[in-house]
Amino acid sequence: MRIGLKEVAAEAGVSRSTASRALSGSPLISAETRAAVEEAAARLNYRPNRLAGALRTRQSHLVGLVLNNLINASFHTIAEVVQRRAAAEGYQVMLGITDADPAREKAFLLTLAAHGVDGIVMIGTGKNGATTNALRAEGVAVVNVIRRPIDSAAPAVLAADREGAHAATAHLLDLGHERIGFIGGEPTANSGRERFAGYEQALRERGLDPDASLIERGPFTPAFGTEAIARLLGRTPRMTALFAANHEAVFGILPTLASTGVAIPGDLSLVCYEDIPWLRYWSPAITVVDNGASELGELAMNLLLHQLKQTRGAENGETPNGRAYRVGAQLILRDSTAPRARGGDRPSGPTAAAVEA
Repeated sequence: MRIGLKEVAAEAGVSRSTASRALSGSPLISAETRAAVEEAAARLNYRPNRLAGALRTRQSHLVGLVLNNLINASFHTIAEVVQRRAAAEGYQVMLGITDADPAREKAFLLTLAAHGVDGIVMIGTGKNGATTNALRAEGVAVVNVIRRPIDSAAPAVLAADREGAHAATAHLLDLGHERIGFIGGEPTANSGRERFAGYEQALRERGLDPDASLIERGPFTPAFGTEAIARLLGRTPRMTALFAANHEAVFGILPTLASTGVAIPGDLSLVCYEDIPWLRYWSPAITVVDNGASELGELAMNLLLHQLKQTRGAENGETPNGRAYRVGAQLILRDSTAPRARGGDRPSGPTAAAVEA
């Protein structure tokens, strides 16, 4: 038999309404009565019916977190921030990993809706704006992070991807490199588009046209990184520097470079996008563009909690296309970049000591 509030109240010798107030933390209940009710609930192994409570109060105290994958280190960091901030506000987090499949993503969004979540943080495919718009119209708070659907009415927290990519490419150009390879994400993702735009802009500012033979754009997977770097290394004349702007692909790029004996930075200067601790300890330490993942997560939760405390849906003041907020990028110089070798000379070493974030 399921133990209900009625049984808890009888065990504690109080009314059902008093038991309910005691377990919800009402200040109208004395500390002595609250303790008696909590002890009775513990003895009876009482578990509150959260769904029924949500139907009464229109609040489930559940927040959904939608991620494309758990490979991306920034997603890990953002997930940790969401969990910490949500718990501090009395929310539980429901996590869904979609493998960047729009159909799976939509199915999980509908599952979250069925569970009556109060809000959703989305690091998604950018393909389900209509679904999240419908959820917002029903009163669910939504925030897009890193990637956003073009038609989304929800606010978005984005990295300064174009600026970060421009800084990375300009750094390599300043070192004398002109044949700079690019491994990036798919153009259907805003991060893929913007990072390529920053790379292209930096080249054109120096009077260089992007060379299609040096460019690989594809899925956010380690397997794509393995394939892309193998293709680039097989082309002549060979690139002297590489900007790895697809973070997940880095997990395939670095092992391939190590296994094929490519010396960094002697044979190839390398800059990667998004920082993770082990890039600091790779030999040599890898120069990166830090996208500020922790700040992205904090700002996303600020916006979500603001929505949860305000009028829901279309009345929350957002524009039809959603307002975008940007977190700045930072180039962190370590040991994986060096001046381009002239003639038969090899670079003498890194241009800067490691500068940790």
